[in-house]
Amino acid sequence: MESDGNRNLSRRAVLAMPLLAAGFPILEQPSLSSEVKGEVQGTAPRPFRVNIPEATIKHILNRVRDTRWPDRLDATDWRYGANWDYMKALAQYWTTRYDWRKAEASLNRYPQFLARVGDFDIHFYHVKGKGPNPVPLILTHGWPGSVLEFLEAIGPLSDPQRFGGSPEESFDVIVPSVPGFGFSSKPSKPIGAPTTATLWHRLMTEVLGYSKYGAQGGDLGSGVTAQLARQYPDSLLGVHFNGGGGPAPPEAEQTEEERAWVRTVTAFVAAERDYFNEHQHKPQTVAFALTDNPLGTAAWITEKLRLWSDSGAALDPVFTKDQVLTDVMIYLVTDTIGTSVWFYRGMIDDTTNIGGRVKVPSGFASFPRELPTLNAPRSVIERNYNLVHYSKMPRGGHFACWEQPELLVADLRDFFRKLRT
Repeated sequence: MESDGNRNLSRRAVLAMPLLAAGFPILEQPSLSSEVKGEVQGTAPRPFRVNIPEATIKHILNRVRDTRWPDRLDATDWRYGANWDYMKALAQYWTTRYDWRKAEASLNRYPQFLARVGDFDIHFYHVKGKGPNPVPLILTHGWPGSVLEFLEAIGPLSDPQRFGGSPEESFDVIVPSVPGFGFSSKPSKPIGAPTTATLWHRLMTEVLGYSKYGAQGGDLGSGVTAQLARQYPDSLLGVHFNGGGGPAPPEAEQTEEERAWVRTVTAFVAAERDYFNEHQHKPQTVAFALTDNPLGTAAWITEKLRLWSDSGAALDPVFTKDQVLTDVMIYLVTDTIGTSVWFYRGMIDDTTNIGGRVKVPSGFASFPRELPTLNAPRSVIERNYNLVHYSKMPRGGHFACWEQPELLVADLRDFFRKLRT
């Protein structure tokens, strides 16, 4: 029988999930990770283009072709995890029709750079806005996403007139790869939102020279964005989220909507957060399982792309096979699937005593198929953020900008319109 103390601990652990996902500190320590304590100043950015050696591509494709397939569980849906039939079709497409060089050309559409910030080489897109007063805006991805999520928003945000908007609402768009993901360098130990926020602030101020800027994020990126607002409030014009919320009020003070949300979060955590616990507590095991295992990596990622997106009842995710494979390949060609999951451990190891309510003006876009842990009721968001803008979206899921770039771009314009001077 479970003791009362264990039941209370279990409940606290469940209720902590939205805090971790939204960047609210659970543990407190007096300082940030030593990864960014150095006095090395940001250096001038160097131009960068994605150009993966052909031998790397061939190795990946050969590994897919040589895969020894697991036995098939009979299901027409995703109840057992990655759907066997979908993965078979994806592997066939991967080895016969998918064109990495075409994907590479798409990734190279916009100017990219590497800049030394602290102990890291940070990869980022930097596209200057076309308008009289562009607002600098840094967009942060999560897992299992990448900078790919934001590609279709870069044009409309930086050059709104070309896409039917007003040049008065242009942005200087900055899209970095989180350390340990994609084309940025890897940390020597797990880092989380506090260290990443410090790196982003140094990128924006020391490397790019902005004194005031905006930030946006979902998933892990929402934690980074919230931490930017807490650590550097005087430099943030505004912060926008497509996922987050923070802790609910004490149970006795909760509204019926808030109680229903807590019940939904509890059920979701029980059914769908096994991956989270494995990432956070056993990241090295995950790395051994997925490194140099292209099909395994694809299965691990694709299950989340399908279940977390607004894909309806279809077998395939809302994303095309080309989109799925390009996202997967970014992890594979850079050997970062292992280090990407370290970020979850960073939620424990990389902490800060800078917490509490976000006081910077905040906007929130609620997408109907967002994860319950990241889609709190408006009343909860207002409790934890200086909420000046809130939108209920008609469609879309966890990968908001990737799934619905037009909706997210429009919401960013609406939010920052209130803050431009």
